[in-house]
Amino acid sequence: MTLTSASQTSVKPPYIGRFAPSPTGPLHMGSLVAAMASYLDARAHDGIWLVRMEDVDFDRNVEGADQAILQSLYRCGMDIDADVQWQSQRQHLYEAAFEALGKNIYACSCSRKEIADSRTGIQGPSALIYPGTCRQGLAPGKQARAYRLRVPEPSQAVIRFHDRWYGDMQQDLSSEVGDFVLKRADGFWAYQLAVVVDDAAQGITHVVRGADLLDSTARQIYLQDLLGVPTPAYLHVPVVNNANGEKLSKQTGAIAFDDGSSGQDLLKKALLPAAQFLGLHISADSIEEFWKAAIPAWKEMLEKRQAV
Repeated sequence: MTLTSASQTSVKPPYIGRFAPSPTGPLHMGSLVAAMASYLDARAHDGIWLVRMEDVDFDRNVEGADQAILQSLYRCGMDIDADVQWQSQRQHLYEAAFEALGKNIYACSCSRKEIADSRTGIQGPSALIYPGTCRQGLAPGKQARAYRLRVPEPSQAVIRFHDRWYGDMQQDLSSEVGDFVLKRADGFWAYQLAVVVDDAAQGITHVVRGADLLDSTARQIYLQDLLGVPTPAYLHVPVVNNANGEKLSKQTGAIAFDDGSSGQDLLKKALLPAAQFLGLHISADSIEEFWKAAIPAWKEMLEKRQAV
């Protein structure tokens, strides 16, 4: 059984991109940078730009945040080309993909503490890798907490891909990741499965997102291969950090960029700084002028990066 993707069932334009925020609060400058990059890339390719609410993590969703995000995008002049999708309405697709993976998945009874205890004495990134405790079945008396995907054997575990910003990348799923969770102990679908299923179902051809997700890309490519769906082109932009050098996020105290300002105020407070962070030096007196200048500037900037 293979997961049917939009690209397999209908004629599609050469570029379909997306911005996929989590409705856990309003957009901050870090998420604006990611939204802007994905929007600019779609427009520079005369493509389609979609928005998908990644609300599969139900206990973290904030009521009304999804609508606030959409309003912020609208106020910034980012037009969405099709109906917005919500992950919470796509549970049946994740279930179908989960079933399609069959024997590649196994039940795991390990708690986070048990995993940490089993890695005591191991230093560096390897300390975070799941040791495969339940690979051969649950121990007597143990019950399934989560479900994991088997990664390939070491001889076949290296995933290589080209990132349009960072260049050629590779990751050894066996030594650097280990068997990873597809369905969590709380019953929620894991990000890795949901994003692969959603991108395939929506026919996404290009993914533009923050570099904090660069480490997830090899896992997603492996899942795409198992499910028989296309792999998009990837571009990861640098993330915005706070004064402590931490990724700007709701967890690190990031505040909303959209304070109700409009026109030139929103342009100066949010759009121009976000563009500058992406390496674009734009001069504009209105939001409309900003996008007219930013789209060709983005295209020129990427061409220069690829020529190096």
